[in-house]
Amino acid sequence: MPQQATTVRLRRDDAALHLEFVCVDAEPWATITQRDGPLWEEEVVEVFIDPVGDRECYFEIEVNPLGTVVDLVLRRNRSGYARDFAWDCEGLTVDVVQTVDGWRTNLSFPFTALTDGPPGTGTEWRLNFTRIDRPRNRERELSAWVPTLLATFHAPERFGLLRFQ
Repeated sequence: MPQQATTVRLRRDDAALHLEFVCVDAEPWATITQRDGPLWEEEVVEVFIDPVGDRECYFEIEVNPLGTVVDLVLRRNRSGYARDFAWDCEGLTVDVVQTVDGWRTNLSFPFTALTDGPPGTGTEWRLNFTRIDRPRNRERELSAWVPTLLATFHAPERFGLLRFQ
């Protein structure tokens, strides 16, 4: 069980998928402000999205407590997955707020940045929501909606299932 809780809420409209991460954090911190910098080395929330569900290609979007973003595509190759940082999630909006108990981020992903358009009723996407918490003077803590049971979150075969209604 994580020392500091994370809650994720989802909703959709006709144009986008909206996520809210609420992170309890006694001391949220980050230093990286450059887009596509190594946010995973600090405190960060991440979402992994495989809208096709074939585990061959998936999107990763990360946000730190400063509102810095990493967005990339990972494509399966012979040695694992190749990272493509050239991809930008067109139309992505991110809002980060420091709260009394930690920090919160809201993300909106236009469906057209990830697929051909809005998913129909019954469409299933594979995804995972994760957090890297790095409290000072303690070990980092990795938490996920669907635990990967590995030392990495990059395990699309372990992603959860989102069914659109």
